[in-house]
Amino acid sequence: MKKLLFTLSIFSSLFVNAQSINLEEFASGLTSPVEITNANDSRLFVVQQDGMIKIIQPNGSINPTNFLNISSKIIFNGERGLLGLAFHPQYSTNGYFFVYYNNTAGNIILARYSVSSTNPDVANSSSEKILLNIPKPFANHNGGSIHFAPDGKLWVVTGDGGSGGDPNNNAQNKNVLLGKMLRIDVNVTDPAPYNIPSDNPFAGAGVDGADEVWAYGLRNAWKFSFDLTTGNAMIADVGQGAIEEINRMPLSQAGINYGWRCYEGNTLYNTTTGCPPQSSMTFPIAVYDHSGGKCSITGGYVYRGSLYPSLQGKYFFADFCSDQIGILNADNSITWTSAYSGNGFSSFGQDLQKELYVAALNTGKIFKITTGSLGTQENLLSETIKIYPNPASKEIFISGIKDKKVTAEIISAEGRRVLETNHITNEKGIDISRITPGVYFINLKSGNYTSYSQKIVIK
Repeated sequence: MKKLLFTLSIFSSLFVNAQSINLEEFASGLTSPVEITNANDSRLFVVQQDGMIKIIQPNGSINPTNFLNISSKIIFNGERGLLGLAFHPQYSTNGYFFVYYNNTAGNIILARYSVSSTNPDVANSSSEKILLNIPKPFANHNGGSIHFAPDGKLWVVTGDGGSGGDPNNNAQNKNVLLGKMLRIDVNVTDPAPYNIPSDNPFAGAGVDGADEVWAYGLRNAWKFSFDLTTGNAMIADVGQGAIEEINRMPLSQAGINYGWRCYEGNTLYNTTTGCPPQSSMTFPIAVYDHSGGKCSITGGYVYRGSLYPSLQGKYFFADFCSDQIGILNADNSITWTSAYSGNGFSSFGQDLQKELYVAALNTGKIFKITTGSLGTQENLLSETIKIYPNPASKEIFISGIKDKKVTAEIISAEGRRVLETNHITNEKGIDISRITPGVYFINLKSGNYTSYSQKIVIK
C-alpha cells in the first residue's frame, strides 16, 4: 500500500555537499523494479524485471492492473529479464512505446508495443513488433537502457555479451551490436523495423562498423540518461572487478570509443589484441574503486527539477552493493551519502516535472529524492517572507520571520555551503561582503527542515 509522502516516510536524512538529501518512500509492493519513466503525463511507469510494467499514480498508488505483462516472453534470472522502457515522443497521438528484454533464449530483444485504443492504463499485449533480436553468448551483461533523443531517434545501450573480461572482444568490434550505444530511426512504415540515420558514424556501404552503432567500447552500461540542458548523455558503465565509471557524451559527437576491454575505467585492462591507440579513446570523467563494499554503478540523472534549486546540475547515481547514493559535483568529484542498507538501488527516474526518483530492487520500493520538507513547515514563518536587497553586495536582510529558531544558509550554484548563520531575526543584516559575486540560494531552516528557499544574486 501507498505510504503518504509527507508523513514519517523520510527514513534517512544526511548532509551531502552541505545539502540534506532525503529519500521519501513514494510507493511499495513492487517486484524487482529496474526502470522508472513517464509518458509525458503525471503517471510514473515502473518496469519490473519479471516482465511486468506497473503504473504509479501521482498520489503513489499502484494500479492493480498491469500496464503490460510479457512474463511469458522473457527469461527472468540474474541480470536477465525486462530491462528497459521508452515512450515515443508522439506517444499521445501514436500510442507507441518500446521495451528491451531478454527472450526465453536469452537474446536481447528491442520491441515496439501500442497502448490500448480504449484504456490508456493498459497496453495492447498483442501489438508487439520486434525491431532487434541480438544473440548473446553469455547470460550476464545485457545493458538495457533506452531513451529517445531530441532528434526523435531511439538510443539503445547494450552489454558486451557477458562472461568476464569480454572474451570475444565484442565491445571493441564495431561490427557487432554488443557493448555499444546504438542509434536508430523508428519512424518507419510497417513492416520495416527501423531506418539507419544517415549521420550515424559507420553508416553506409564500405564503412567499417555496423550501421546502428553510435559509440562503442562499453562493458555493461547501467544506466544512461540525457541532460538536455547541456546537450550530453550521461553513461554509467559497470566495471570488471575494480573500477566503476561515469562518461559524459556530447549528443553531437559520434563514433566515440570508451575503451573497454582495453581499459577498465582509466586503468589498463587487456591490450593484447584488438586495441586502437590510447589517444583514440575517450576516458571517463569520473571513476571510483570498490572500497567500502562498492561493486556496481547504477546510473541516474542530472537534476533539472524546480523544487530543490541547490541540486541543479548535479548528477545523481548509486552503487548497487554499498547502498549509497553518489552525487557528481561540478569539478567531477564524487560525494557519497551514507548507506541506505538493504535496498539495492537499481534505477533512477524522472517525473514530468523532472523531479527524481530511485528504485530499490531488493525492497520493491520507489523513493523520491528531496532536500528536505519544503512546503511542510510553513507555520515556522509568516505568510510573507522578504529577502532584500536582491541583488546585494554587503548585507542582506530578511523580514517575515516569526519563529525564533530559524537559521539561514547560503548555497552556491554548485551546492557548496558558503555561509551559515544561526538565530535569524527580522530586519537583522547578514554580512555577505566576503562571498564571491555570483548566483546563490538562501535556505531558511528550522532544525533539519528547509521552510523557504530563494535565489539571490551577490554582486
